[in-house]
Amino acid sequence: MQRLINKRILLGVSGGIAAYKSAELVRRLRDAGAEVRVVMTQAAREFITPLTMQALSGHPVHGDLLDPAAEAAMGHIELARWADLVLIAPTTAELMARLALGRGDNLLTTLVLATDAPVAIAPAMNQAMWRDPATQHNLQLLQQRGFHVFGPAAGEQACGDVGPGRMLEPSELAALAADCFESRLLDGLHLLITAGPTREAIDPVRYISNHSSGKMGFALAEAAAEAGARVTLVSGPVNLRTPDRVQRVDVVSALDMLTACEAALPADILIASAAVADYRPAHVSDSKLKKTDDNQQGMRLELVRNPDILATLAMHPNRRPGLCVGFAAETHDLLRYASDKLQRKNLDLIIANDVSQRDIGFNSDDNRVTLLSRQQAPQHLELASKASLARHIIRIIGEHIGRTA
Repeated sequence: MQRLINKRILLGVSGGIAAYKSAELVRRLRDAGAEVRVVMTQAAREFITPLTMQALSGHPVHGDLLDPAAEAAMGHIELARWADLVLIAPTTAELMARLALGRGDNLLTTLVLATDAPVAIAPAMNQAMWRDPATQHNLQLLQQRGFHVFGPAAGEQACGDVGPGRMLEPSELAALAADCFESRLLDGLHLLITAGPTREAIDPVRYISNHSSGKMGFALAEAAAEAGARVTLVSGPVNLRTPDRVQRVDVVSALDMLTACEAALPADILIASAAVADYRPAHVSDSKLKKTDDNQQGMRLELVRNPDILATLAMHPNRRPGLCVGFAAETHDLLRYASDKLQRKNLDLIIANDVSQRDIGFNSDDNRVTLLSRQQAPQHLELASKASLARHIIRIIGEHIGRTA
């Protein structure tokens, strides 16, 4: 079931008595980490209300093909593109016939035609309808086109008959939906990633900061989500798009970042790529500091140490992430400083890069890094895009925790 984490399931509900089970199916899918959006046929609304499905999925229910508001943005096409899996439960005999014919006369059938995602059906009908040659012919057509068929089960039916045609239970359908996806490197794990700079206020208009762009941390967050992880990205002020399927928490100062990280625990893996300011002003002025005759020759600013976020989390007695990964951005003696940081901060891995090189470092789209661990010799990753390096680093982390791609 961990394979459902971060997956987008478009649940279609057609008009059968088994529609009451669809509500429980939404809950099961969401509990497994999937995001669920629901499309209901007009007949389905006679069995279960859209309000129920909206409350359980957390999203408005879709039902009208020609909704003017949705059509302004080609809503049915966007839904078709959004889905990682289209699961229709229940699938009535009538809907199976429409799908077999390639009909596109309502929102649900149109989505099936428009999507590139796999489609799964969960048949639910009277046992005689299921055994009918027309239904079996439609079933064969759909299977030949690559549709997944979940069920049906045999047993007592609402009409009193006994035989095949019952829709599978929600727990079974959720497990079969998970089987539609390949296992990924970080399925089921929670990654906490810090990124970007921090800003330490001097007064309402001035602050101490650094040149970090956050690009490496955001690339790592995207790669981790692609690998199946649930990702919490705690970011300082940057102008970057939030990666798909990543929970982003925006912060400003080092103290804010530490608070957000502690709130995000527990985590299986911590990747601390943020460039946290080592110091902050001891006193923050409530108003803008002005030049006066007394300070025209200069200004004295008293600084105090910021908490070491990485060391604080890596040395936490009860809630330390299972794997702690740090970054070392240095201008000289790269490996010596990185190795010292690895030991001193109780880390499992550290990623070192030389920010004095003009072709990499802060604000660059590319990087060149060296990975150090307690058990292995340094691994040098040659110049590549930060996105490419991030995927490579995530693979190494997966191997480090004993998983294979």
